[in-house]
Amino acid sequence: MNSQENLRAIKVIGHRNPDTDSICSAIAYSRLKNILDPEHPCKPCRAGLLNRETEFVLDYFQVPAPQLYTDVSPQIRDVDIRSMEGVDGETSLRRAWMIMRDQQIDTLCIVDHEQRLKGVITVKDVATANMDGLDTAILEKAETSYQNILDILEGTVLVGSIEGKQVKGRIIIGSGSAEQIEKSISPGDIVIVANRSESQLAAIEMGAGCVVVCADSKVSRTIRMLAEEQGCMMISTPKSTYVAGQMISQAAPIRHYMTENDLLTFNLNSPVEAATKVMTSVRYRYFPVLDDDGRYVGVVSRRNMMGLHKKQLILVDHNEKNQAVEGIEQAEVLEIIDHHRIGSIETDGPVYFRNVPVGCTSTIIYQMYEENGVEIDRTTAGLMLSAILSDTLMFRSPTCTTADERAAWRLAELAGVELEAYADAMFEHGGDVSGKTAEELFNTDYKIFDSGAIRFGIGQGSYMVERNRKASEALIAPYLPVALEKQGLDYIFYMFTDVRGSSTELLMAGKGAESLISRAFQVEVQDGLAVLPGVVSRKIQLLPRIINAIREEEQ
Repeated sequence: MNSQENLRAIKVIGHRNPDTDSICSAIAYSRLKNILDPEHPCKPCRAGLLNRETEFVLDYFQVPAPQLYTDVSPQIRDVDIRSMEGVDGETSLRRAWMIMRDQQIDTLCIVDHEQRLKGVITVKDVATANMDGLDTAILEKAETSYQNILDILEGTVLVGSIEGKQVKGRIIIGSGSAEQIEKSISPGDIVIVANRSESQLAAIEMGAGCVVVCADSKVSRTIRMLAEEQGCMMISTPKSTYVAGQMISQAAPIRHYMTENDLLTFNLNSPVEAATKVMTSVRYRYFPVLDDDGRYVGVVSRRNMMGLHKKQLILVDHNEKNQAVEGIEQAEVLEIIDHHRIGSIETDGPVYFRNVPVGCTSTIIYQMYEENGVEIDRTTAGLMLSAILSDTLMFRSPTCTTADERAAWRLAELAGVELEAYADAMFEHGGDVSGKTAEELFNTDYKIFDSGAIRFGIGQGSYMVERNRKASEALIAPYLPVALEKQGLDYIFYMFTDVRGSSTELLMAGKGAESLISRAFQVEVQDGLAVLPGVVSRKIQLLPRIINAIREEEQ
């Protein structure tokens, strides 16, 4: 996949604070889509940081982490950037104007050999330089190369070498008598003459740096030899004296006129909304665009914003807006593959929506591989197996179905792992909290839900080892009130699930949270903690009861 295809590839992405199912489903489904429909490439992405369990899985099967996208709002990279080549600062004013004319653009970007932006020049700058071009010393001031002069005059070198040489004098039009020419010339000047040999000779004798002979006039061998002796260059041009005199100041390099300070530029990651506001506040038409390394890639204008390509998404393992990546309302959702309740995501048009009541999204994706007769390689099998083991708590969760178990055992065979031993290692690694902050641990597997006017969050950690579970509780407990205030929620609940014992200790925060859980589960709540035997599933054991209790309270 080339860089442009990668840029516009359909992003297969899970929910914020991704768990193992979210990540592994994104990778497995991207692979399936790329096999079935290679004309529309997909790439797996993630909306948050990886937890330790998922890190273990990706490391075990040697799979790189999907690209991180915390916001899918339109960026400058999503518009049709005009791929206008940068120009060298030594380019002449005339050559710059010709490029603008031919490319129908009024701004050129000046770059160095590494494509670093040095400045910009506009048609207005070129026009101003021409209208103010009465300074006969402008070529010297601008440190103009003789190569530029040769180019714009379409000239031929008759005497001397222009290699690496710059103008060191004024522009003189040698149109008078030889005596008048002699009086007006200083050493190093460029003298423009016609076919009069006495004028040519006078310029050479007065120490001219260069004599420009117009209209392809003949220059005698004697004058050429004299010019060579005096170190005077001679250039022949088909232009008339009048035209050459008009054009020669246009040989000045554009770096002398370019704007190089306070440049208005955009990065590929600049939000389109912010960029549009900037564009409407200034009179410039085109704006340079830089890549992530600060190198020039092209220009954009307000017209380019009309050609916006929204990011195209396939959502896996969620279908609620408050769990989705930021900016989803400004993206185009093409598909949703999920196993949760139907949530709040709205789409602009019809989408492919596959929602199956199984314990894991990867089980659905496994079924899609089977339905399409696509062979599952060892790595993909290992990823989907890991997701199923994680989401079903190794078949202990009430969300687990026979379809999940059947898929897991088959995937374990394809992945070449011993299922139970692998699951123990995965959960053991995922439960390790050493070196984690409370916030990092809190966000490992955390989702926000709505029920009427009530907004609440539910997090969950699943543990095989008791010491890991207790360590997590001690770290997260004091953070719950902080998270509650920061997120502006009514309640927060956090499940500390004992996988082997099939039970959960539930911590909570928020006014009325204790009475809500007490009613929902008919249990005693002490100091913000409830013990829930047999409860291991957020999706079908905790969430529905909380929602029912909220609705009863509202009646």
